[in-house]
Amino acid sequence: MDERPTLVLRGKPRSSLHVALEMVRDGQAQACVSAGNSGALMAISRHVLKTLPGVDRPAMCATIPAGRRPFLLLDLGANVDCTAEHLYQFAVMGSMAAQLQGIEQPRIALLNVGAEDIKGNQQVRLAADKLLLADDLNYQGFIEGDGLFRGEADVAVCDGFVGNILLKSSEELARTIGSKIEALFHRRWYLRVIGVLAYPVLRQLRRELMPEQYNGASFLGLQGVVVKSHGNAGQKAFSAAIRRAVLDVEQDLPQRLGARLAPLL
Repeated sequence: MDERPTLVLRGKPRSSLHVALEMVRDGQAQACVSAGNSGALMAISRHVLKTLPGVDRPAMCATIPAGRRPFLLLDLGANVDCTAEHLYQFAVMGSMAAQLQGIEQPRIALLNVGAEDIKGNQQVRLAADKLLLADDLNYQGFIEGDGLFRGEADVAVCDGFVGNILLKSSEELARTIGSKIEALFHRRWYLRVIGVLAYPVLRQLRRELMPEQYNGASFLGLQGVVVKSHGNAGQKAFSAAIRRAVLDVEQDLPQRLGARLAPLL
């Protein structure tokens, strides 16, 4: 897991990542699901499967639970340093992916330190200028972290540095809240009785919020289905990543994404 992606790409042509992705390229498999080194998976995927026309870099995209309905967040760590063009491409791919999930006009937002036009670094502001000129995209402007979980966007775009921190923080927060609630109901006998009565509601809440249910990030922009799982994923979490790959295959994600991207990139 700590090896440099370039070392794996050039020095280990028979690694499991290489073999799995070559099977996808050659039609022996329809998808690759990996909990391995993210950087190596990214590098080998680009080398073996290639990117869709017009796409400079694939982006890791996952579903994040929120208020009214989940939102798509990208990038989640594949691209730590991004240009404005990369962020624009992520927004286009995220919007198309959301449409394939049944959202007719996905609301796109750039994750930023404030909602005002003057906020953010140069890359984010330049990406906003490009998105404002794209009439086919439902761009809403900048959004802060709290707005994401209030359901103010269907697609949230950021670089991989910010996205990975947000993802890991929100997942651990969900686990912490779940543990706190469980511990609370064990403090007193009457709280245990209340806990038994509230169990159906708590079980539903856990099902909706626990990160294991949402494990699996799709690599958007590749000419094949690749899904990244957390490296520490357990059985339930890895099963979720496999289900994500199955859905991407059933939706014919790379081909349909490529057809819709052509007019916008």
